[in-house]
Amino acid sequence: MNPNDPHIAPETSRSLPIALLRAREKVMGPIRAMLANAGVTEQQWRVLRVLNERGPLDPTEIADRSCLLLPSLTRILQTLESKGLVTREAHPTDRRRLVITITDGGRSLIEANLHESQRLNAWLKDTFGEEKLGHLLDLLNELDQLDR
Repeated sequence: MNPNDPHIAPETSRSLPIALLRAREKVMGPIRAMLANAGVTEQQWRVLRVLNERGPLDPTEIADRSCLLLPSLTRILQTLESKGLVTREAHPTDRRRLVITITDGGRSLIEANLHESQRLNAWLKDTFGEEKLGHLLDLLNELDQLDR
């Protein structure tokens, strides 16, 4: 077999989608344990992080910034609202739109898990290397900006 043959798929170790999935699992494993203890899912955590970082947003922007599909976000927001972690209100100038805001309870949940999140991030920096991690993040953000 010739690895340069265009009719042969690359080895899985050289497949970007597979490499990204493997890397995601390596990073997310410890984070999932933290989130399970916090009583939220990965998706709920991403929504809370986005709202905590950006302030009140409409659902479309939340979906985009947290890498979620809008129909999934609708269900997630219902759950977060029932837990008292976000509020949903009509937009002040356009009653057809919603504005989602993180509550004090949502901010408290993030704060309560901040130390563990920082500890996991420090482990990654120490293990992988701060310079390599920064470079990887730059490359991934650049990849995300590609137009297709």
